[in-house]
Amino acid sequence: MADDNEAPPEVAIDRARPVMRSHWWRELVIIAVFYGLYTLVRDIRSTKPVSYWQAFTNAKRVIHLERDLGILHEQAIQHWFLDDRSFIRFWDDYYGIAHFVVPVAVLLMLFFRFPSHYRLWRNTLAITNLIALVGFTIFPLMPPRLLPDSYHFVDTLRVFGGIWNFSSGPVNQVSNQYAAMPSLHTAWALWCAVALFPVLRAWWARALVLVYPVATIFCIVVTANHYFLDEVAGIAVLGVSYLAARKLTVSLDRRHNRTELDLGHQLPGPQPDRAALP
Repeated sequence: MADDNEAPPEVAIDRARPVMRSHWWRELVIIAVFYGLYTLVRDIRSTKPVSYWQAFTNAKRVIHLERDLGILHEQAIQHWFLDDRSFIRFWDDYYGIAHFVVPVAVLLMLFFRFPSHYRLWRNTLAITNLIALVGFTIFPLMPPRLLPDSYHFVDTLRVFGGIWNFSSGPVNQVSNQYAAMPSLHTAWALWCAVALFPVLRAWWARALVLVYPVATIFCIVVTANHYFLDEVAGIAVLGVSYLAARKLTVSLDRRHNRTELDLGHQLPGPQPDRAALP
């Protein structure tokens, strides 16, 4: 007689722990696909002369909306700190380095140390980038630093310098300078914080990951790389992406666990309760 407390297969599937880890080569394929999509968007938009006028027109729209909302303070904030050259150079370097190094470090940390959390946050980041690519395509936006001098923003990277610049060969090849709405700097930094915060135990580590997105938002304002509305859009995109990724990941896990359960019924002997994704 079957145990009265035994859950039916459907419930067992829902309760099954998520599969643990994808194969490393599969992750490289995913990264290559997203880089290819970004390259396609960059080539379509940033190399056409019409992009300048579209980006400038959209910038004026954003500025007008921020003025109506009473939040057009980016220029004032930047000018509070322009007298400190070393301070500005630090944030120029932070802008170009942390944006890439920190998310990669977080992905590796999740993959190797917290694999049960990895796929949800990998999927969240992937969907965030997909939505952002759509935004970059349909709404190219000139950042404050590229506006005419009459707007009184300073291109700090050009004026103060740093260890990199947009005109250098490698950076110029991978950058779309009108990809500002939504702000991926904001979205990625907040992603790092919310992905790591639940798995960290030390109070100082949790505090550090919470400071990171705040520092990033300050950075992109003081270097005139983004408007406040870019940041709001980045946060909104991340929120939508997380909700979509959670549904997607649960659906994929249930399908995978259902397949494992079917195989377990067909094959003799004990079966492992976890399996990596194919």
